[in-house]
Amino acid sequence: MSNMTKTDILECLLDDAKKAGAEACDALIYDSLSHSVSVRLGEVEDIERSETQDLGLRVMMGKRQASVSTTDHSRASLRETAERCVAMAKAAPEDKYCGLGPKDRLAKGPFPDLELLDQTIPSTDELKEMALACEGAALAVKGVTNSSGGGASFGSASVSFATSDGFIGESDGGSYSVSASVIAGEGEKMETDYDYDSAVFLSDLTDAAEVGKGAGERTVARLNPEKIKSQSAPVIFEQRLAGSLLGHLSGAINGASIARGVSFLKDKMGEQIFAENINVIDDPHRKRGFGSRPFDGEGLANQRLNVIEKGVLTTWFTNSGQARQLGIESSARARRGTGGPPGAGSTNLYLENGEISLEDMLKQAHTGLYLTSSFGPQVNPNTGDYSVGCSGFWIENGVIGKPVSEITIAGNILDMFRTLIPASDLKFKGSTNAPTLMIPEMTIAGS
Repeated sequence: MSNMTKTDILECLLDDAKKAGAEACDALIYDSLSHSVSVRLGEVEDIERSETQDLGLRVMMGKRQASVSTTDHSRASLRETAERCVAMAKAAPEDKYCGLGPKDRLAKGPFPDLELLDQTIPSTDELKEMALACEGAALAVKGVTNSSGGGASFGSASVSFATSDGFIGESDGGSYSVSASVIAGEGEKMETDYDYDSAVFLSDLTDAAEVGKGAGERTVARLNPEKIKSQSAPVIFEQRLAGSLLGHLSGAINGASIARGVSFLKDKMGEQIFAENINVIDDPHRKRGFGSRPFDGEGLANQRLNVIEKGVLTTWFTNSGQARQLGIESSARARRGTGGPPGAGSTNLYLENGEISLEDMLKQAHTGLYLTSSFGPQVNPNTGDYSVGCSGFWIENGVIGKPVSEITIAGNILDMFRTLIPASDLKFKGSTNAPTLMIPEMTIAGS
């Protein structure tokens, strides 16, 4: 099969599946490459590189479906894979919502150039240099006493997807990252923190030394934290943590959660759940976006969605099966792997900038918590009750002051959505992003 293109392999596999009795089928080839270097205290700790090429087939027999994956692309393996998958589908339980995506909504080329793959492939030595520069700059910050390590990585992936309804398409993507995590202080008075950056194009990546310096300065700033008394006060989520609140929104409007009825937003479609000045966008065609893709995981044409428009919830994230179950049109947010039927999820999800600067937001809060680190968030999927352990800095007279730790904040996600205020400092570092966000009042449990 070495002389066959990916398209040839997919078409051959689909043809084999139909000959074996499949009524409908789709298939994909997922190629990936990852390369990373980790260092600690100026010495290389680990070098990893992996390359994979997985092939997945899904077949449908009436309302029964099955999926099989393999890494063997030989002609004999393709036939065997198709026959095995058809046999499994015949024995599978019925799923009255399964099926391919609507044929009239399949994406048609030429697909947009989303600038998802930089052709620069760094060598091991180049990744090592970045990792060492990042950690070295962090260790050079006065007060830093040890290192948890630095790292640099590169990864790329391509997906080739075809259906028995005639769709075929390919999508490529890649990213680069650099990070450092260090320790400040001695004995029982040690603190740790980190900084990182990631980008789809290497030219957009922050200089490694600058990232490392940020890691060192963040860590030293956390030294000698104090405890605070339990109280209700404003909580400001630092920009790099603010996206976590959007993550809870994304999970609550996922078609699987809505279809199962286990979401605090299951009855909120068309309702005002944010303030009127809040807009949340999901844009699969954002250039150099981490979640960008020219078509969804079922081959459907996708487009920008105003998920929250002037505070109102307008859509779910669904694939075709979930949409059939809910009696709606698919939002073309299918996600697909080689090992099973499609799931669903966001692409590039972000909350638009507000009109207030961070400085003015701190003044507005006057007294409260500036949250910079959190762990173990707990959200009740049915009620939206929320709690998370955290640390950060206490805001005094509108200025970030002393470091504080051993804190838990709690509230209800719906109340938090309804009252949150966005700053004007939105940055794109991943597939889910938000500006700094302030919740005017939350329960803060301290000493």
